Amino acid sequence: MQLLRGVVQHYEWGDQQAIPDFLGVEADAKPWAELWFGTHRGGPSLVRTGERTTPLATVAGDLSFLVKIIAAAKPLSLQTHPNDDEAASGYQQENEIGIPLDAPNRIYRDTSAKPELLIALTPFDALCGFRELDLTYQLCERYGWTELADHLRADGLAETVRWALTTGPRQLPDNMPAWAARIAAMYPGNGAVLVALLMHHVRLAPGEAIFLGAGNVHAYLSGTGLEIMSSSDNVVRAAFTRKHIDIDEFLAVARIQPIDPPIMQPLRESPTTLSYPVTTHRFGVQRIDVNGEHVIAAQHDSEILLCTAGDADVLRRGQAALVRRGDVTHLRGTATVFRTWGTH
Repeated sequence: MQLLRGVVQHYEWGDQQAIPDFLGVEADAKPWAELWFGTHRGGPSLVRTGERTTPLATVAGDLSFLVKIIAAAKPLSLQTHPNDDEAASGYQQENEIGIPLDAPNRIYRDTSAKPELLIALTPFDALCGFRELDLTYQLCERYGWTELADHLRADGLAETVRWALTTGPRQLPDNMPAWAARIAAMYPGNGAVLVALLMHHVRLAPGEAIFLGAGNVHAYLSGTGLEIMSSSDNVVRAAFTRKHIDIDEFLAVARIQPIDPPIMQPLRESPTTLSYPVTTHRFGVQRIDVNGEHVIAAQHDSEILLCTAGDADVLRRGQAALVRRGDVTHLRGTATVFRTWGTH
């Protein structure tokens, strides 16, 4: 087992206190948005080898998965992610027209899909996917969203989303849930608020999760969570951000159709171990609740262990470690440890 040094990302929507508290360091009034563990070029981790630190990639190669702690004090962008074919095509097209990989208007920074799983560590608010239209009509009637209901009945869901995102500024309803009113106050007249009103608003309890496959439309609103994802940075944004927005590409990639309520409950594998049944081969994750002693025998080329609560002797809250196939790790104490791996 080798301890990792993660990389902090200071995005403007980040929480000033949550990640410093997680790491046990002093806050500095900056927004600490994300803490990355992996080999992605946007924030490559270091690994401790004796008294020195070495880039993780030199020890483990390029990992196919990325682990993050995310702490949102403000809403993130309304966004979606491409599938593999869309990513490869978009990457080639942006290369051909000469957009540098680090350009702010670059969308496709690699050729991979970006499935991701968000597991709440605190109560976590998010928008995820579109709800069934009958439920939306009920909300429209309850809150008096007459214009939105009229467009849905006349044009359907996909065209209503297109109308909301491509015309404006819009007159937003006065009567909205508090989470939507908060976004509207930050982005007055933005038609994407109407899109948000068509989506599942979920409040995750700690341990609950949402899985975001290709084309899923989502926006994180607030809270602290653990993200496990394919090691990709392909994000197609539509609103609620100062970063690059491309409505046409968003509409081409997004799957604008109703989905079931998206909250995922973990499955019990043993008295101490839970798993999250993601519908991707790109990564896997277990939650281990250590109470006494727990032995982990690594079964993948590279795994990352991350302690999110308590003290497991060799790993305490805020620490992450690399283990390799065949390594045996003895956890002792009382702690919550997430075990993550890539599978391609």
